[in-house]
Amino acid sequence: MSGASAGERLQKVLAQAGLGSRRHCEQLIAEGRVRVNGRPAELGARADPLTDLVEVDGVPVAVSPKIVHYALHKPAGCLTTASDPQGRPTIMPLLPSEPRVFAVGRLDMDTSGLLLVTNDGDFAQKVSHPRFGVPKTYLAEVSGHAGSGHVAKLRAGVELEDGRATAERVRLSGIKGGHSLVELTVREGRNRLVRRLLEAVGLPVVSLVRTSIGPCRLGRLKAGTYRPLSAAEVHELLSSAPASVD
Repeated sequence: MSGASAGERLQKVLAQAGLGSRRHCEQLIAEGRVRVNGRPAELGARADPLTDLVEVDGVPVAVSPKIVHYALHKPAGCLTTASDPQGRPTIMPLLPSEPRVFAVGRLDMDTSGLLLVTNDGDFAQKVSHPRFGVPKTYLAEVSGHAGSGHVAKLRAGVELEDGRATAERVRLSGIKGGHSLVELTVREGRNRLVRRLLEAVGLPVVSLVRTSIGPCRLGRLKAGTYRPLSAAEVHELLSSAPASVD
């Protein structure tokens, strides 16, 4: 195991990855919660962030400085693809040119809000896989007056052209310019699902914002800007993912 004799002290590697102070990371190691290349780590162990697999509680930790995970506030009117044959705007100019990254899942062109972006293929696969079912919350401005009847229908389930769909949580959030505000959470990733759900119960969407993906929240992140995900956010997302996504 290269981490036993090469690289940096393990607690330093963990601290640099955002797992807490070096003292806290030493405690994680002492409690037997850290493994390097599949073997339990001990205090004094070393790890090479570029080559060693470091896990905490069985979940891989992104310790390599080459691996990035971003939260992007995607503006409405741009695509999540790297390029577009029709020349429409994409998210790529909003992000660093290096390292090259890609979107985790999708967010339709007309919808704004939280989008995860990374160069970590394993992270992307686990977070976006249907078996994961990560909850995604949206705030919709809709035409008409949303009431308890609409909420009941969304919770009970709606028949769409590609099958039945439900909202896990629905909350009426007030009025904006004569339109109703509806917050809802879904666990599926079907194309334009939230818009289709609301339209099916008679609430056409005027604007739609994704406010959270699992533990990651949009917060006050301004449209067109991004921030690195914290190690805690990455760890929480991965710890909920299935062990296998075959």
